[in-house]
Amino acid sequence: MRAPVARGGRRVSAVLTTPAERLGALARAEFTLLGRSRATLLTAVLVPLALPFTLRSVVDGMDVQKEGLSVGLVLLPAAIGFSLLFGVYTALVGIYTARREELVLKRLRTGEPRDVEILCGTALPIGATAVVQSLVVAAGSAVLLDLPAPRAPQFAVLGLLLGLVMCAALAAVTATVTRTVESAQVTTLPFVLVSMTVSGVTVPLEMLPDRLASVCELLPLSPVITLIRGGWSGTLSVYEAFGALGTALAWTVLAVFAVGRWFRWEPRR
Repeated sequence: MRAPVARGGRRVSAVLTTPAERLGALARAEFTLLGRSRATLLTAVLVPLALPFTLRSVVDGMDVQKEGLSVGLVLLPAAIGFSLLFGVYTALVGIYTARREELVLKRLRTGEPRDVEILCGTALPIGATAVVQSLVVAAGSAVLLDLPAPRAPQFAVLGLLLGLVMCAALAAVTATVTRTVESAQVTTLPFVLVSMTVSGVTVPLEMLPDRLASVCELLPLSPVITLIRGGWSGTLSVYEAFGALGTALAWTVLAVFAVGRWFRWEPRR
């Protein structure tokens, strides 16, 4: 679409892009930058794929069959959880912080892209990487761990999509209080450690005491892992699924509100 713009007494034709075109341009630029950053690639690609292998010996020592689980039903959601934590959340905190401190975000705001387009365009390559990782992990689990196809795939897909949006929004919130890319290693630790230990990533909530499990179910990543594991096992009831969806949506809405209210576009001094 072209609109005439008056400039120096002359009418000049200016090109107005669509939101989809702007998102695509931002995503392509981020893909290029992602390929040039070895540290970000290591965090976003290799770490999430390597961590599940370290859990195999731990899971083998658990009595998961007692809770109606298998090794595959523990390791697959754990692998996807690691991808969300390290491939999306941790990586995006560093990316948002770096772009802000380098004045990239500030310059983008002077152009056509809206705020939400800038944040989403920056997150798209990381989100796409996490989706590919999840598909690779699911295929690998089917072959190596003899894991059958998901019995309720709709729950697994919803859990993954909600996890992507939630972790991206939480990353933007964390970047707000992160001064430098180096300090992102510290500011991301609380969410990562809590999610890894008591959100069902390394230890299924079914194996925790009932009172502790009922509290841990309210943590941000817990409903995501519950939906993914329940989608594969098919043991998740409609009531439990809606409860997990409600918790995940509540955290996502809260995170998006916090981004709109407090996200910093100027470098922190």
